[in-house]
Order: sequence, then structure tokens, then C-alpha cells
Amino acid sequence: MASLPSLFVSHGAPDLPLRVGPTQDFLRSLLQTMPKPKAILAISAHWLTAQPTVSATEQPKTIHDFGGFPQALYQLNYPAPGDPKLAEQVIFRLTEAGFSARVNRDRGFDHGVWTPLILAAPEATIPVVQLSLQPHETPLHHYQLGQALAPLRDEGVLIFANGAATHNLGAFDGNYSAVPPNWATAFDDWLAEAIATKDIPALLNYRQHAPYAAQNHPSEEHLLPLFVALGAGGLGQQIHHGFTYGAFSMAAYQFN
Repeated sequence: MASLPSLFVSHGAPDLPLRVGPTQDFLRSLLQTMPKPKAILAISAHWLTAQPTVSATEQPKTIHDFGGFPQALYQLNYPAPGDPKLAEQVIFRLTEAGFSARVNRDRGFDHGVWTPLILAAPEATIPVVQLSLQPHETPLHHYQLGQALAPLRDEGVLIFANGAATHNLGAFDGNYSAVPPNWATAFDDWLAEAIATKDIPALLNYRQHAPYAAQNHPSEEHLLPLFVALGAGGLGQQIHHGFTYGAFSMAAYQFN
């Protein structure tokens, strides 16, 4: 089987599946550009733990971990199966790399996982396992998580990291089509350039190198999935670009 890429997708607001536009079109076509994965390892900005934790639920529930959106969103369900055997493989690889990894047998799919996947893999037949983030740890820690998981790409596992290229909730604009502010586009452009040139030192120290880094990421959890995808992949390229609700970049990257 050909090696699968690792991906980073900006999932935007929870109402992503209810909206129409370029991002939804992109996600619907995303998995058509590669061999069908045997399984998906999802890394979401919405599962935060002290230690790397892997979901080993056989039939994960759909978690509606948000409020204030249309009722239709709460009725959506993503019934993809889990994959306890893959969870064991992930634990093994992380342990081999020196991480203290744990298992969780109850974790469902948070919206960072299912809102993009309900568009990208709507048949919900590909098993999905989730890996948590450690918000107190550095980008380097997450990059090394990705490095430990890279061999899974040769085994038919798609590493699917979900977060946000920019994420300042204080700048949320209720207008879905609002024009993005300059501070958000400047960071978004810097990120694309740093990934295209594989400037790993600058990316791992983005808060010192990127323009308006703290303004775009007052907290880091929505960018940390990117570093897992970066560590698991090779050369990166931007495969989608756009903004929603003003300051929310919908950028996506593929690492081959």
C-alpha cells in the first residue's frame, strides 16, 4: 500500500457541516485524492489531557460539545467505528518513543473530529481512533508525537489532525463571510510560507517568529495538532485556503 499523507485541517466553527462554500467543497473531495485509508488517527484540539491518551472505544458516540447553534447540528451523528487494535499500535509506538501513553475506553468523537469527517468521509465506514493533546507541553513535544506515529502512514493509517490555523474567539464575527483582519491574514500567510519552506525551527518557535502569534492564538491548543501532522509527514503544502467568521482561517495542509 502506498504511504498516506498526514493532514492538518482547520475545522472552523461547529456549524461547518451546515454551511456551504469552498471549505465544505474541499473537505468533500479531500479523501478522493488519495488511497482509501484503512483507518484514521484523529488528533483534535478538543481533547486535552495531561498525558498522551488514545481512544479504544469500539463504537464511539458523537459528542455535541458546543452550544448556541441551530438545532439541526445537535441531531447530526457520526457513527464510524473505533479500532481498539489500532489504539494498541498507537500506544506501542508512543511507548517505544519514550512517551507515557494511556488508553481511554469511553471517549467519543468531539466536534473537532466529526465536523470535518462528516464531510470528508460521510459513509462513516472507516474506523477512527483519537489521540489527545497536552496543552501544557510545547510544539516540539507534539512534533515528536508525530514523528513516533509516522510509520503508521505506511500501514494505511491516515493521520488527520484538526484544529485551527488561527483561533481568537474574542475576534469571532457573527457574519460568516466577514472580511478577515490584517493580523489574521498576516499570520496565515507566514504559516503557509514556513510550511512550504519546511522551516521547522521557526514553526516550532512560532510565537517568537510569526507576526501577531499571540493575537491569533491566545492559547495554543488549536495549533498544536499541526505539529503532530508536521512531525508525522515530510514536505508540506497548503491544500486549502480561506476564512470564515472574519478571523478564522480554514487553511489545510498536507505532508507527504
